[in-house]
Amino acid sequence: MFSPPVALASLSGEADAEWARAGGEFAGAAFLGGIALDERARAAARETVAERDRNEFLPPDPHEFIDEQLTALDDAPVLAGFNVRSATVEPVREAAAICASHDAVIEVNAHCRQAELCAAGCGQTLLRDADRLREYVRAAAETGATVSAKVRTEVEGVDLPETARLLGEAGADAVHVDAMDSERVVADVVDATDAFVVANNGVRDRETVAEYVEYGADAVSVGRPSDDPAVLSRVRSAADDLLAPDAYS
Repeated sequence: MFSPPVALASLSGEADAEWARAGGEFAGAAFLGGIALDERARAAARETVAERDRNEFLPPDPHEFIDEQLTALDDAPVLAGFNVRSATVEPVREAAAICASHDAVIEVNAHCRQAELCAAGCGQTLLRDADRLREYVRAAAETGATVSAKVRTEVEGVDLPETARLLGEAGADAVHVDAMDSERVVADVVDATDAFVVANNGVRDRETVAEYVEYGADAVSVGRPSDDPAVLSRVRSAADDLLAPDAYS
């Protein structure tokens, strides 16, 4: 899906085109965002900024922002993607069409655990509603975009391997797994789906890359240290050594 098999994971309010270019020397993909698309999600994002001093992208027009950021990466040697949050499906479809026009990936966020976003119907609330999550993935896939779903382990009531299987059937090309402290679940996800599996959480060095490779991940992603060249260099070197070349296609 991308080469080298290292991705930069979205960081709310921080992961923009400039960030992606800075890490592009070490990564084959960069997921910008996350960004809230519809008014319910945007209101929740504003609340997190006001009450907990979180960083969030809150441009006047989120779809225009996606287009501008992806345009800035059209000539970059990295597969761009955009992680999106929405309480309703149509804004996701619109964002996916923009991503498709840039040969970029749309990543449906079923991952955020902030209480405000969950209350709005985004993030883990979406992960707990497999039918609605599949609807989002199908809508995105219908635009011709490459579709990823960002999920996490350790969400009560969620059978993540089964969810990954259903998402693949709905049209997800990739499942991006935040493994939390349950790294072995990555192996179960790999067994359950034909989608490209990107493993996330704690990826810092050869040891952490090797663990996810052992569990069958096709690629790894780096979150918080994605602006640290020393970390990215270690991860890139390990991925080049440990991931088979056929994982790059």
